[in-house]
Amino acid sequence: MRIGELSERTGTPRRLLRYYEEQGLIVADRTPNGYRSYDRSNVDRVLQIRGLLDAGLPTRIIKQILPCLDKPRIIHFSDATPEMLATLENERDRMTERIRSLTRNRDAVSEYLDAVREKLAGSPSADG
Repeated sequence: MRIGELSERTGTPRRLLRYYEEQGLIVADRTPNGYRSYDRSNVDRVLQIRGLLDAGLPTRIIKQILPCLDKPRIIHFSDATPEMLATLENERDRMTERIRSLTRNRDAVSEYLDAVREKLAGSPSADG
């Protein structure tokens, strides 16, 4: 698929897709006329990259994590410095806390919806 289709499927601006390619996060083949051509697997890859960026990870660390998302997995341990491991542990812990917070918020919204629906179901109809 061309860059425009990948952009539409992932909601990612073309400029960012080109940046991801420059950073080695995604790979595009080139057609004879020079256009980028992306494999369909790049849709999931871009969504994973965006999720990791949203979680606060820098692209240099995302590049090291991405092989863990592949099947079969190819992990390069030579790049794992103590600083990188500490960063990843901190980010993992931060993500865990965000998940807890999101779960609490989701549950509160669900309880509110249940209470409103219960109240509406027990109320006399405005029609009559």
